[in-house]
Amino acid sequence: MNLQQKPTLINVIAWTTLASGVGNLFWGLAVSHTALATVIGFFCIPITILPTILGVFELIYAAKLFSNPPQEVKPSTNLAILEIVCVVTGNVFSMAVGILSLVFYNDAVVKDYFARLNGLPVTVTPAKSASASQPEPAPVIDEAVLSDSAESFEEHSGEETSPLDEESPSKPRRTPRKTTKS
Repeated sequence: MNLQQKPTLINVIAWTTLASGVGNLFWGLAVSHTALATVIGFFCIPITILPTILGVFELIYAAKLFSNPPQEVKPSTNLAILEIVCVVTGNVFSMAVGILSLVFYNDAVVKDYFARLNGLPVTVTPAKSASASQPEPAPVIDEAVLSDSAESFEEHSGEETSPLDEESPSKPRRTPRKTTKS
């Protein structure tokens, strides 16, 4: 695969990060403006401005993913985690984008793309062959062994002892409890 050709999941990560970045910019500004309108809003500004700052970093990261020729960029799990944390400010869309990004970063195609992009050794995952997907044949049972087992079962089936009655060296023998009428 050529580096110019990006996997679909890379494009999905780029588009969702871009959308989350724009959303976080507007969300952070709206929440900060609303917080300033309240009595204690000045104290809430450090928390409400965080989505705006995250939105700027998301836009920069999305631009790096969209660049042609591609720039050296690593999977940004930190951004994805901060997107999930944005649920504290009420931004559920950003949380969903963060979860999807973390899931997509663990895909083998995405890992290989980032490894090639950054010049790291590519890990080759063995592909399953057609014979590996077919179930293994059932083991062949020798009829002599089967008939010996049946005879052994018939010999012991007439006795009134069970395997639980036999003493085991690892377990102490259990004695039945005596009940008394009151």
